[in-house]
Amino acid sequence: MNKKKLSLIIGLMLSGSAIAQSDEVSNDDKSQTETEHAEAIETMKVWGTKVQSTSLNIDEEDITIKQADHLSDLLRSLPGVDVGGAHSLNQRINIRGLDDKDLAITIDGAVQNTYMYHHAGNLQIHADILKAVEVQVGTNSVINGGLGGAVRFETKEAKDLLDYGQQFGGRLQGSVADNDSIGGSASFFGQLSDSVDFLGYYNYVDRDNYTVGGGKIVGRDGVVINDTGEVKGLAGRTNDALIKLGWDISATQRLEFGIEQYEDAGRYSYRPDMGLAVDLAIADNLGLPLTYPTEFTRGTYTLNHELDFGESSLLKTSVYYNDSELVRDESGIAAVFPGSPSWVEGVARNKGFNVLGYTPMSFGLQHELTYGAEMIDYSTDYSQNRQRVSGEEATNWALYVEDRISWDNGVSLTPGVRFDSYDVNSAVVNDTFNDVTFGLAFEYNANRLSFKLSSTELFKGPELSEVFVGAGINDTANPDIEAESGVNHQMSLTYQADYGFDFGVTLFQTEIDDYIYEYADDNIGDLTIDGYELFIHHKVGNLNTMLSHAAQDSDLSAFADYSEFEGARLDRSIGDSTNLSFDYLAPALSMAFHWNTQYIGSLKAQPDLDELNNPKKSYTVHNVSMKWYPQRAFKGLELTLGVDNLFDKHYASHASRTGDSFHPRFGNLHLSDYEPGRNVKATIAYKF
Repeated sequence: MNKKKLSLIIGLMLSGSAIAQSDEVSNDDKSQTETEHAEAIETMKVWGTKVQSTSLNIDEEDITIKQADHLSDLLRSLPGVDVGGAHSLNQRINIRGLDDKDLAITIDGAVQNTYMYHHAGNLQIHADILKAVEVQVGTNSVINGGLGGAVRFETKEAKDLLDYGQQFGGRLQGSVADNDSIGGSASFFGQLSDSVDFLGYYNYVDRDNYTVGGGKIVGRDGVVINDTGEVKGLAGRTNDALIKLGWDISATQRLEFGIEQYEDAGRYSYRPDMGLAVDLAIADNLGLPLTYPTEFTRGTYTLNHELDFGESSLLKTSVYYNDSELVRDESGIAAVFPGSPSWVEGVARNKGFNVLGYTPMSFGLQHELTYGAEMIDYSTDYSQNRQRVSGEEATNWALYVEDRISWDNGVSLTPGVRFDSYDVNSAVVNDTFNDVTFGLAFEYNANRLSFKLSSTELFKGPELSEVFVGAGINDTANPDIEAESGVNHQMSLTYQADYGFDFGVTLFQTEIDDYIYEYADDNIGDLTIDGYELFIHHKVGNLNTMLSHAAQDSDLSAFADYSEFEGARLDRSIGDSTNLSFDYLAPALSMAFHWNTQYIGSLKAQPDLDELNNPKKSYTVHNVSMKWYPQRAFKGLELTLGVDNLFDKHYASHASRTGDSFHPRFGNLHLSDYEPGRNVKATIAYKF
């Protein structure tokens, strides 16, 4: 172990996360015009999504102006976070190079983790339906499972949309983008009685094939294979509907029932995570269609209860059922290869509950107890020609408790313990994995300075097999496979000044032992991910400036049987990323302006876990937008205009499939999943 490595481990023996910055400005700094503007809109609730991470917060208005139609619009500005995949079926959340299979992801408390299809993402939801997103960058507490962090999505609810004194309301929205989609949403919400509220919401997007930046699609070695730039296999329609009913049982209890139904259907490419070059090469070689009728549906049913049982003590309980289904008409393949199924279906179901409690106590010192339990039952089915062929199942139980112990001098210590029991019955393994993991955090707060160190142990049992390619039907049994374990170390420092300036920096190292490679169904080595994240925020007058930067590196110490992976990095590694945003409020004009620049640094050629050895090119993308909300003259009206990828950059996100490979039959393949080129977007919304 070299000195650099040793010093890093010693320096990061404990870890923490940066505290979100505050955007508050003293009343003395507000102009008279700003005050009048605030009075004009104080009765109007903002329709948007609040995004909160362990690095920084982004409020609703900052998100609304982006006209988010993909999860990347919500999350890419967070240091350490990206969303890969340009296809509507392929939204892949990426935290520090780990994708959504290694994260704990929920929607209104319902666990979403399913390994549906390696050519698609494992989470589908439209950004507009979301009230809030909470991102834990790295696993920093025993409260969260997952190897790389947690993402909690919360959908909108009536009580947060009704204006002050309003009993019933609604909102209509229409949007158009020249590259190339049109969509709209309608919602109606209100108070049925003093204690019962409801929300009905529907959103749709019709998409055509977009054009990549520069107007040309290239294959391997830069050869132009399509001089129009149109990516075929994207045209389809998404629908997202939500019904919520809430009951305030008393001043201290609330019960809420929700149903969300998401659908994405179209004539899609066979491999939504790969670029057009691959689809053309394989289809032409085999004489197959380029696109196939495909439909993804997800139904999420939740029952949430919240109880305030005094002395600031809270208890939240969620019971849920989540059903995801992917269906594809493959009659075009069966016509060329008799005996192949003409219809393929994969179904993944998650059901369970979770209980989360919080209780402050004083025993000489101040204690803040967080405790809970969760149960998740996973099951999958794979069918051909409408006949079930195979299926798998697993169940995970967990109990956890942590105590934040505070002293009067600003010092706090947070120990925690978690117990997991994971029982899996799959084609690879039929076994039960139990583990006790611990966490410890130290924090010091002095005036506006905060310093935090923490260390959290990790655990994840072998997941079920990929659903859409057989749910384990072609997998080889491996009873010796081990659960993944490890530890995440973090150290952070944040400072908040009283003149609109604050900054934060986080250093981290994540060690995952017995890392499981999905295509080997085996433990291939010990993985290390290390790096840092920082932000600098400054607000002066009406100008809000945010600069963030993240860097990460991953390296696998391979076991002897998998020596070909020695030194390999994660295939979705981001590398260095820098994000700069400017937001300006013009109260006298009832307008807001936004500019965002994202720079992603290049990565040199290095073997990765996708068994490729490719460099990743750097790129810079600029997005601009403006919003007009004339609340005095036209209360409830909002007009938004923006341009994504302003300079029509030709690029593929590092969190997406990139690079070149070779296939013995199809030859050289260019895999890069290129993002849309310049996209002019306009939205009109009216809230009543």
